[in-house]
Amino acid sequence: MLNIIWFVLWGVLWAVYFMLDGFDLGAGTLMPFLAKNDKEKRVIYNAMGPLWDGNEVWLITAGGATFAAFPTTYAVMFNGLYSALLLLLFALIVRGVSFEFRGKVESEGWKKIWDFCLFIGSFLPALLLGVAFANIFRGLPIDENGIFHGGFFTLLNPYGLLGGILFVLMFLVHGAIWIAIKSEGDLRNRALSVANKIWYLELIFAVIFLVVSAFATDLWENYGKYPLLWIIPLLAVAGLILIKIFLLKEKDWKAWFSSSLFIVMATFWGVAGLFPRMIPSTINPEYSLTIYNSSSSPLTLKVMFIVALIFVPIVIGYQIWVYNLFKGKITDKELSYEEAY
Repeated sequence: MLNIIWFVLWGVLWAVYFMLDGFDLGAGTLMPFLAKNDKEKRVIYNAMGPLWDGNEVWLITAGGATFAAFPTTYAVMFNGLYSALLLLLFALIVRGVSFEFRGKVESEGWKKIWDFCLFIGSFLPALLLGVAFANIFRGLPIDENGIFHGGFFTLLNPYGLLGGILFVLMFLVHGAIWIAIKSEGDLRNRALSVANKIWYLELIFAVIFLVVSAFATDLWENYGKYPLLWIIPLLAVAGLILIKIFLLKEKDWKAWFSSSLFIVMATFWGVAGLFPRMIPSTINPEYSLTIYNSSSSPLTLKVMFIVALIFVPIVIGYQIWVYNLFKGKITDKELSYEEAY
């Protein structure tokens, strides 16, 4: 039972990370194209600034939970996806540094360098996360010893790239809505316009990804075995449609929560399709890593579960407080603070 509980928690941690850091990655990717002057760039920086590092706590937690609850899966994942994950780490480091360094020197050239770093540090993680998870859904070429038979370019297959594109589009819409929430005037209007336009691409690639998944993976099989799981894709569809409805009504927060629902349910869709596997093997299904053959001992899972029950609510409560504290729009007054980016 603890194996199943930790599998569900594993999926929840990744879904929450994609929901929270997704708007940061999307906003950072859009910033060079959406902002027309330095003031608008600073608005976007400050829309992310107080929140991005807290959002990435969920990435660390998801990785830590994988390591502690499913160590074999963690080992194989970081073996097979090593190059992609290392590139992801470097991109996130560059992105974090750009927040702190951009305003240290009053030079246009200096600021352009860090603006580019923010863009690369936002776009690459969005793309790589999509590629990585699409490959996990599809399966990796691992043998009976968990050895990965492939390289970085093995991951750049059509299905993996399709997943990468979908993640980028999801995060772009999510980020554009967040910029609209945090900004005023022309910047807000442009952000809403961009979100409305990219939504059509998001819809198209979401449909393509789901259809291709029926041929490239066996994720849909669990939905035939357990009809109750159909609530997950139905909620994902509802979230995607509601994004457009609320965008047209210019109800920014409702559009953002709808986008959050879509991202979370899209993640759950893949995780539910994997169960009880963690990483399917494309060499032989019997070599797949599951929640049973790759998990830690029952005692470890029990102790971790108790720790999670204590500290996860604390983290959630803290983040709710932070988001409530910085829920207002970025105005000239906020930009004038010494702490502003």
